[in-house]
Amino acid sequence: MTTLLLRRWMLAVLLLVAAGHAAAQLANTREYVLGPGDVIRINVFQSPDLSLEARVSESGSITYPLLGQVQVGGIPVVQAEKRIADGLRSGNYVKQPQVSILVVQVRGNQASVLGQVNRPGKYPLELANTRLTDLIAMAGGVATGGADVIVVTGVRNTKPFRKEIDLPSIFMGGKTEDDMVMQNGDVVYVDRMPTIYIYGEVQRPGALRLERDMSVMQALATGGGLTQRGTERGLRVHRRGADGRVQVIQPSMEDTLRDGDVVYVRESLF
Repeated sequence: MTTLLLRRWMLAVLLLVAAGHAAAQLANTREYVLGPGDVIRINVFQSPDLSLEARVSESGSITYPLLGQVQVGGIPVVQAEKRIADGLRSGNYVKQPQVSILVVQVRGNQASVLGQVNRPGKYPLELANTRLTDLIAMAGGVATGGADVIVVTGVRNTKPFRKEIDLPSIFMGGKTEDDMVMQNGDVVYVDRMPTIYIYGEVQRPGALRLERDMSVMQALATGGGLTQRGTERGLRVHRRGADGRVQVIQPSMEDTLRDGDVVYVRESLF
């Protein structure tokens, strides 16, 4: 399977997985935790005068008729419904109140997707248990120039959190635990694809995507192979070390290349 077809297949799988998650989570929308900035619509069965559309304040409260300030931020929708219903019942305003809350606009719980995706930006976590693949699908999937390894940062248990995740392994390697649940304030960053450069006596010199465990031979084949004047004995790899210095290596055809390597094919002297 070619690289382009593989990436298209991965995008299609991401979209299908996201659709499956969304369908499975429709029953869990009432578990959405309300946050500041969210706009909600409150309805009380057979009491239209108590219907209200309100925005959750920075302190997490709304102003509701008869009850005044009601704290709804930081709790799931189902608990907010119960809190309002309990207030109406205890105040003898409605005997058996049936309260329903619809989240009209999500502003309190959002995560960002940045870097090499088709639609970078900030996305609402509208459903309970929104996962990493759901969020990437919302952003249109990884762009053609994006890497397979992505970085997720945020806060977990009041401590800074950072994790590198190999996206294809979620589907191909069965690492479903890496398809983590997103939380408010999380940032997903997709770096550019790892790249090598090939020049000299090759058919198609230039920049190439570094595939997993790509060998020197595979890189040369991707570059169309050697020209008639090229020679394998003249191969050199220029590699930048951790100290920033460039080392010149004489590789074998089976050696594995690294991100940023520059492969040079010399001209044969004979």
